Amino acid sequence: MRGDYQQLVDEISAALGAPATLEDRDFGLIAFGAHESEDDEVMDPVRTRSILQRRSSAAVRAWFEAFGIARATAPLRIPPDPAAGVFKGRICLPVRHRGVVHGYVWLLDDGHLTDLELGGASAPPDPRMAQAMENAARIGALLADESRAGSELAQVLRELLTSRAAGRAAAAAALRDALRDTLRFTPGTPLTLVAVLPWDAAATDTAPLPSLPGLLAACPLPTAAGGPPDGADRPDAPAGAGSGAAGRARTEPALAALVRLRQTGSLTPAHTAAEHLLRSPRAGGAPSPAGRAGARLSRAAAGIGLATRELTDLATSWRQALDAARAARAEPRLGPVAAWHTLGAYRMLTALPATPTDPAVGPLLAPAHAELARTAEAFLDCAGQAGRTAQQLGIHRQTLYYRLGRVEKLTGLDLDEGADRLLLHMALKAARL
Repeated sequence: MRGDYQQLVDEISAALGAPATLEDRDFGLIAFGAHESEDDEVMDPVRTRSILQRRSSAAVRAWFEAFGIARATAPLRIPPDPAAGVFKGRICLPVRHRGVVHGYVWLLDDGHLTDLELGGASAPPDPRMAQAMENAARIGALLADESRAGSELAQVLRELLTSRAAGRAAAAAALRDALRDTLRFTPGTPLTLVAVLPWDAAATDTAPLPSLPGLLAACPLPTAAGGPPDGADRPDAPAGAGSGAAGRARTEPALAALVRLRQTGSLTPAHTAAEHLLRSPRAGGAPSPAGRAGARLSRAAAGIGLATRELTDLATSWRQALDAARAARAEPRLGPVAAWHTLGAYRMLTALPATPTDPAVGPLLAPAHAELARTAEAFLDCAGQAGRTAQQLGIHRQTLYYRLGRVEKLTGLDLDEGADRLLLHMALKAARL
């Protein structure tokens, strides 16, 4: 199907003699026409970014949407705006099907399309433009079909990832059949799950998947605070439920993305998918009701579970991916994309049930003592080596010793005792989650 998009875009480019680019309604790149001009300036920064990074920036998206492209039913001209990096004017062909916008075809206009009649109440469109709009309508029908298939796969994937152990085999069989019928999937192919947290779940099921190698299906799932519900064991708990100490975070939706791998030992396609999804305008959760328009609630991160060839193991891979995403949000050095097998101690911390903060450490976590908590964590991360800790924090050793003394007085813990160090270290890391 992606080849069909490319052919239709190439036909538009050839008919109008202008570089054409096809993007979905989230401004994710789907296909682009050949650029045959000898003038390098025709490749303005916006088109270059779209092709190289497979997505336009939020600023560019806002600029184009201000012209009403989401409501347009006919071609419209977009003037240049050097301040936004748009150095060339464009003609936007809305890609619609049955009244729903599914994307946009962009024609770069270096001046030779200025006299092209787009059509309106007073004049019919130029025949070349009419043909281009017919191609856009065909693209819209293809995207609508792809969206319906993606929605069906998303539902089956959701059922598997939220099922309990007793119903997991049946849910796995349903997903296998859906993948085979839709994507000619071969059973036994290595797969993994990517979690993006948080995610704006609005319209995810009806939006087409980005064109990425190996990305098979995606669905939003709620993540609930606390451990397994109804007293269930963690392995039998609904995979969409929050798990471990990370459950202290407020409830928020995540995206589960099923990715096909080339081999079980290589997660490269999953990393590629995760990095691309993190650039989506939906990554970071729903827009904040307060503050500047479009502001997101929090920093997004992605996690990757272990690879598996068994569909029944995908629920476990999902929990691992979700834990990895939570760890990546908590520990910047892990993120923004973290694989579960690289988490180290966070593999255990994210698996622990949610419990109140230890009373000895509680006073240290007060906002007024943030500097002391940071110092204690750095000291423990450096295995208690004062020289390394002082260098990392950029402070004198005597300052470090003074702060550690205050930590001991505040918590009642003895940092010369291994058990006390372990308690403090675990509590500080768990507090990040």
